[in-house]
Amino acid sequence: MLFASPSFLFFFLPACLALYFAMPSMRAKNLLLLAASLVFYGWGEPVFVLLMAAMTGFNYLAARAIDGREGSARKAALAAGAGVNLAVLAVFKYADFAIGTLDATLGPLGVSLPRPHIPLPLGVSFFTFHALSYLIDVFRRRFAANRNLEQVALYIAFFPQLIAGPIVRYKTIARRLVFRRHSLGRASAGLRMFIIGLGQKLLLADQLAPLADAVFDHAHAPGLASAWVGVVAYALQIYFDFAGYSNMAIGLGVVFGFSLPRNFNLPYASRSITEFWRRWHISLSSWFRDYLYIPLGGNRGGRWRTWRNLVVVFLLCGLWHGASWTFVLWGAWHGLFLVVERAGLGRGLARLPAPLAWAYAMAAVLGGWVLFRAPDLAAAGEVWRGLVGLNGAGGLSPDLAASWQTLHAWLLPLAAVLAVAPVWRPKLRGWPRTRLALDHAAVAALLVLAISQVAAGAYSPFLYFRF
Repeated sequence: MLFASPSFLFFFLPACLALYFAMPSMRAKNLLLLAASLVFYGWGEPVFVLLMAAMTGFNYLAARAIDGREGSARKAALAAGAGVNLAVLAVFKYADFAIGTLDATLGPLGVSLPRPHIPLPLGVSFFTFHALSYLIDVFRRRFAANRNLEQVALYIAFFPQLIAGPIVRYKTIARRLVFRRHSLGRASAGLRMFIIGLGQKLLLADQLAPLADAVFDHAHAPGLASAWVGVVAYALQIYFDFAGYSNMAIGLGVVFGFSLPRNFNLPYASRSITEFWRRWHISLSSWFRDYLYIPLGGNRGGRWRTWRNLVVVFLLCGLWHGASWTFVLWGAWHGLFLVVERAGLGRGLARLPAPLAWAYAMAAVLGGWVLFRAPDLAAAGEVWRGLVGLNGAGGLSPDLAASWQTLHAWLLPLAAVLAVAPVWRPKLRGWPRTRLALDHAAVAALLVLAISQVAAGAYSPFLYFRF
């Protein structure tokens, strides 16, 4: 089910809110949220509800097994629990990729391997990382394993963040599984954030998508103008699409009494790739830092080990995003920039004028988005050639010209400004009445415009659903 769909906005969410606040106890509220989460997840793919339920039960038992053991037995229980989670992720997400790569390698020898074509469960990367962090933190004695299956299931399956994050640590919401405060003010603030996220998705990301699609999916050897329009459009599309989802998820969490972590902090205002990863998909980058980079040794052990750890982490970060060599190379791209900055470029960037440092960071990010969005390496190469003018400096390609509307003449620069400027801050406390009234009017107008897009059927799945 999509947040930006009539079934969710007009039926599921109102019914869920009404039933939730009518529940007489916290346990009843939790059970209602758990049932709603299962319906939400199973709306389009009911068979995968069984997979998620099975993995939830397994991780509940695995955490208890880890908690009840010491020494090598405790390590073995963690290894078994983590191994099963990673095996499930590998089978459903990477089996086709691995077999396809092996088939291409053995093809010259006359060997042909059949593809299994295993369907990808929605959100499998996200709920697997939730489960892994839960098991690892139990092993590290950050908290005891929860003996209440309902609460563990709600932590993993909570529908606002189930399919595309943010990635939530169990410790972040552990207390809220037992006790939560609700008020009209919290609900109002949560719904405000949800509406802003809805507007980001429908009024910005979805409107810019045709420009990116025209360049990456249809244009052959795009010229200078087409390449830059397509890449900038995609950079803004993926930001407002994913940040929009995150804001919607965080807002709904606030309505239900949870505090989900912030996932974006104006990443396109960064002046280095190091800073970019402190601001982009914060819950994922912090997950890799705490559960992979630091256990590998982090920045201890000298420069070479630090550089190796950065590259390994970002190779796996790229692979986490998708089972394709373009994603792996996108991870390597960012890993190498981080190594170069750690090796000394970062100090040079700190001394540069801010506009020059920002231009460097954006050039690196945009170059990486080409790999992330292009269907294959050949297409990525054509777009890169276009960005540096090797395909000619002509005007817009025919497909891009067909997608371009008067709307885009002001929407593209407006989206660029909104991506780097903190226009709407989340905290309203202390604002004068006039400013509050203007904010409320703007949010109301945003809701009307977004609903009109939904009513017209002009909405699409979130980009991160495929990851």
